[in-house]
Amino acid sequence: MTDIAERSTAATVDPLLAELRQIVGEAYAVPGVEAPDALIDQRSRYVGRARAVVRPGSVDEVAAVVRLLAREEVPIVPQGGHTSLVGGATPDDSGRAVVLSLKRLDRVRAIDLDNDTITVEAGVVLRRLQDTARDAGRLFPLSLGAEDSCTIGGNLGSNAGGVQVLRYGNARDLTLGLEVVTPSGEIWHGLRGLRKDNSGYDLRDLYIGSEGTLGIITAATLKLYPLPVAQRTAFVKLDSSESVLALFRLAQADFGASLTAFEAISGPAYALVQQRMPEERVPFPAEPNAERWYVLLEISDNESDHHAAERMEHVLEAALRDGAALDALVAQSLAHSQGFWRLRQYALGRAQACDGGIVPHDISLPVSALPDFLRRNEAHLQSRLPGVRVFAYGHIGDGNLHYHIGRPIDQPATYLATHGAEITQIVHDDVVGFGGSIAAEHGVGRSKRDALLRHKSPIELRLMQAIKHALDPAGIMNPGQLLPLNAPADGATGRSALLNPRGSSPIHSS
Repeated sequence: MTDIAERSTAATVDPLLAELRQIVGEAYAVPGVEAPDALIDQRSRYVGRARAVVRPGSVDEVAAVVRLLAREEVPIVPQGGHTSLVGGATPDDSGRAVVLSLKRLDRVRAIDLDNDTITVEAGVVLRRLQDTARDAGRLFPLSLGAEDSCTIGGNLGSNAGGVQVLRYGNARDLTLGLEVVTPSGEIWHGLRGLRKDNSGYDLRDLYIGSEGTLGIITAATLKLYPLPVAQRTAFVKLDSSESVLALFRLAQADFGASLTAFEAISGPAYALVQQRMPEERVPFPAEPNAERWYVLLEISDNESDHHAAERMEHVLEAALRDGAALDALVAQSLAHSQGFWRLRQYALGRAQACDGGIVPHDISLPVSALPDFLRRNEAHLQSRLPGVRVFAYGHIGDGNLHYHIGRPIDQPATYLATHGAEITQIVHDDVVGFGGSIAAEHGVGRSKRDALLRHKSPIELRLMQAIKHALDPAGIMNPGQLLPLNAPADGATGRSALLNPRGSSPIHSS
């Protein structure tokens, strides 16, 4: 009786799943329905289905899996820490795709202190990478809110930014070399620790920020920096967005490269924390003045803590004297500094969730355009949707704002679902009108994919499609992400370049 049951169960196993298990082991390839956490995005906006979820344990296993799926023309959805805020690592609802998780590729392969580099696999969690570098007496400066769960592969796939972009740049700027599995299952061994290499097209930069649509990043060689001797953090109250820029200019002129973070928070966003999360300690009491702004700035010093303290005091005294700042607090301990950062990294998001949610936007603008954009866009929003609330905060040094719109206080939470598309169009139109981008550091994913049709030129879209078609002609890599499904047709065939070479329909996502 047991033999009959076993034969019956074996007969129902998907033959593709059976082949995947031969590559990675039975425990690491399961039907999609048995891994529900891999099928829903971070914000619970998208829920997909998958034929299987597979977790290879080495780059050779990744390559073997990809060769199998390419042979069968099965769509592949690469997945790291699954922290995407734009649905970029969630399969569609067709049930055709295989989710390829990189979490088991979690080795630190090498640290070269003479070259100031570290080579890690894609599944290494960002916090662990930071700690490993620190234990070796070095700094890996990429830092963002999801660092306890996001992986370096996902950070590179989205070209993540974070709070120290001002000093160290985005993930792309921190990367020297990559190891990539191509859509055909070949391995590009590009883990070079070179800071100068002009021997051809920069393939590294092509894969970084491609959101898994061109290949699968399996490892990276990254830059390390000296650990600062001291850091100083301050929280400053200002009377307007213009004063934010005045303080930024002052800080840049005095601190130079020592200025590692400059985070601004609008008055309404700050006040919402005190309103919705009264248990959180805030540096200053919130005020009803909507023009009020707050800045969290941090400097790193390679001389001494005393030197860092003197420099911070000098700049803040000048800001208060010149009227660029109304008040300022300097952290007197690590715990005090962590409290400032907790407000920025945790409390702002939680307060908005407690308020009933927001329509989120991750935008970037020329720094000089920020005050005019903020005034103009809020006026546009109020003229069309009276009472909506703007909660803005972000990395002012590189022009990146998390620009979130809350419902009018007298409207139900369903208001945002009803008016969300209109809100986003107003925001995006003004962003592009001011020379900005609708996707700063979270990527495009699925949520902004079709907005590119409105805001990117046809030639940009055709060039992106040409690259996609050249590297992934079968269209199996993370289909439905990043590239619009209805992009301009190519002139030769009159068809979208996203069609696969056999001329069948493109793979759609929900």
